[in-house]
Amino acid sequence: MKVNTGIPEEARKEIADGVSKLLADTYILYVKTQGYHWNVQGPMFRSLHLMFEEQYEELRDAVDEIAERILALGYSAPGSYGEFAKFASVKDETGVPEATDMVKKLVEAHETVIRTAREVVKAAENADDVATADLATQRINTHEKTSWMLRSMVS
Repeated sequence: MKVNTGIPEEARKEIADGVSKLLADTYILYVKTQGYHWNVQGPMFRSLHLMFEEQYEELRDAVDEIAERILALGYSAPGSYGEFAKFASVKDETGVPEATDMVKKLVEAHETVIRTAREVVKAAENADDVATADLATQRINTHEKTSWMLRSMVS
């Protein structure tokens, strides 16, 4: 059945593409954070291990909400590594960095997601899509807080 929510098709497509990028960035960050949780070592082990767990659990829940927003806009959500790689700005990586480098890499990744979410807000606001703008704004708030907390550990 055709979507008729008052947002023109062209705008819904643009927004859905932006939200797909947000989903991909969030998913790659989720995997990166969980990998760091598993592999962190050193004097900050316990604090980082627990912090990374809290962060990847929050990201796990967020990807579902983000994907559902794409569906509400009338499009399919990307759901494979290949599709995520196509959309993502957050870079996947291999290897196990030192604990301090993990924190720095996560700050960079969260800031990348923030920039992606800001683009989603712009597109959504231009189309009066308050639901998507709200979702992206909430993601910005979460990622800014997480970035600040991580940054404080290496400043």
